[in-house]
Amino acid sequence: MNESSEANDLAIRRQIIDETQCVVVKVGTRVLTTSDGKLDLERVDRLAEQLCRIADTGRQTIMVSSGAVGAGVAKLGLPQRPTDLKSLQAIAAIGQADLIGAYEKSLQKRGRHAAQVLLTRNDLRRRSGYLHVRNALNGIDELGAIAVVNENDSVAVSELKTTFGDNDRLAAQVAGLFNDVMLILLTDVSALYDGHPDEKDSQPIHMVHDVDDGVMALVDDQVSAVSKGGMGGKLRASKLANSHGHPTIIGSGTEDYVLDRIFAGDAVGTLFVPPKRSLKGRRRWIGSSANVAGTLFLDQGAVDAIQKHGRSLLAIGIQRVEGTFAHGNVVRLVGPDGEEFGRGLSNYRSHEVARIAGKPSEQIEWILGHRPYENVIHRNNLVLRIVPE
Repeated sequence: MNESSEANDLAIRRQIIDETQCVVVKVGTRVLTTSDGKLDLERVDRLAEQLCRIADTGRQTIMVSSGAVGAGVAKLGLPQRPTDLKSLQAIAAIGQADLIGAYEKSLQKRGRHAAQVLLTRNDLRRRSGYLHVRNALNGIDELGAIAVVNENDSVAVSELKTTFGDNDRLAAQVAGLFNDVMLILLTDVSALYDGHPDEKDSQPIHMVHDVDDGVMALVDDQVSAVSKGGMGGKLRASKLANSHGHPTIIGSGTEDYVLDRIFAGDAVGTLFVPPKRSLKGRRRWIGSSANVAGTLFLDQGAVDAIQKHGRSLLAIGIQRVEGTFAHGNVVRLVGPDGEEFGRGLSNYRSHEVARIAGKPSEQIEWILGHRPYENVIHRNNLVLRIVPE
């Protein structure tokens, strides 16, 4: 990096820090465990110390912490992480007690408390649940405590689609509850590299403006024996956070005072800069957290009207309906190429949409016996930029 680009990098970082009102820090299992698989209490203590310093600046501070299964494996003296669901759920429940206890002990020394928040994906799928979680986190902050968030591994089941997939995505979705957020993903790698981190010719990438296919191609996403995440998951989480307007930093959690350095404006890790336009409010929920109940397959005319002219979706542009959904549910929008390009809140139930699909709006009342809406999805309830699952 030359002097000019380095100065520009630092200027952007400092501007982001100045604008940040909420900080979500995610720390992974490999950072929080020692070489023999036990919970690293010294690491937890140093992180807690830095979290308190961030909170002391008046910023809302949230920790999304992995480590429950790893802590449980160590506590029970198991030789390795089991693979069956029942054992993993039980071990997570056992390990979570040690994990939250370690945070509470460290935070209490600095005059704060840990507030345990366990979530499943279902908690954010419904609009009411999404708002309840946000209100709870705000209440924790108002009491001067620091929320320690983790996926509720003891009840979340991937077959029922109640899991977030990994805590990187969970952290991005928690960040999506708020405005003016910085997301920090701490891992055992110091940054995103242009090659394999272990290769001597590989160089760190200090700043990314678009997590495109070229950036995703830089990583070989692998899952360790104790961790579900990988660099690919962190890039997808960064892309999700960026779509909400939130800058993201991927940095080394094994560096003792990495959070202090970030808030000092140092060039730590890789900074992912969000676009100027991003999802806000209800659209943010539609695009990233809401449960998708069905799919609408559209003709090219409808796709163009929505994408190019910002129009609402009319019944005449719908070719077929898939799934069973109610009024107000979120549905996918798929074009003739078979690719999903948007999501939105349906004004009609699935069986009603199936009956009026391909028909002009003026025929809706004649077909259904009522016409409460001119359109199937209003443009204010449409989201076109869909983040990866």
